Amino acid sequence: MTDLETLRSALREPPAEEFAEPDLGAIMTKGRRIRRRRRLATGAGGVAATVVTVLVIVGAVALKEPAQRPLPPAASVASATAPSIPAPAPTPAPVPTDRTAWKTPAPLGDVIPLGTRGDGGRELVLYANALDESALPGVEFGLQIAYRNEDGSYDALLGTNEFKGADRSFGFHAVDGGDLVQGAFVPVFGYFAGPATRITSTVRGKPVEAKVIPWSEDPSVMIFWFSPSDVESTGVLTPLIAYDSRGQRLTK
Repeated sequence: MTDLETLRSALREPPAEEFAEPDLGAIMTKGRRIRRRRRLATGAGGVAATVVTVLVIVGAVALKEPAQRPLPPAASVASATAPSIPAPAPTPAPVPTDRTAWKTPAPLGDVIPLGTRGDGGRELVLYANALDESALPGVEFGLQIAYRNEDGSYDALLGTNEFKGADRSFGFHAVDGGDLVQGAFVPVFGYFAGPATRITSTVRGKPVEAKVIPWSEDPSVMIFWFSPSDVESTGVLTPLIAYDSRGQRLTK
């Protein structure tokens, strides 16, 4: 007998013990339990993984957030929020009541009527007045336009004087005016130190001529003024020209 036939004969022989039929229910129940455990394990693993992930995220956020600074003491908070008390306003300096510096100076020499009237019909006059200022050692007089009252007193309107060098150096000095002061138009006026008998200028190309009167205290000083209808301000004069008695021009 060959080995193949011996194998076939052995396979045909019944087993020494009979095997019981398989319990399919038990097998299925056991299989379900295994699947449940795997699912629970998978679920537990998923939960655990989720918890770990959350912890990692929380830890990352905690690392990114800056460290909390300690709060200042209560006293510091109170002092920071307490309203500030404003400093008291400085007391204004008292206004001087002495008006002696504003008094009308007395005339020095003759008073010259200007032939015009202003507030209340009072006459406007022009005259020289003495000056004694330590800051102006070379200036001893100035000019004043004022109202002349009925009682012979004067109310000053506008005064002017030289402020550079000597008051009687050759040439024009203290030219001012062309303003409305206390209801009166103050004409453009001034004086010329030198032998001038005629003073002219031009206003917008039109020749104009001033009225000229020698000062009674010093005839070498010629006081002049322009009619308001001819000259409305010093800014329109271009330029002032002085002539002597022979008609020769004294200024450039």
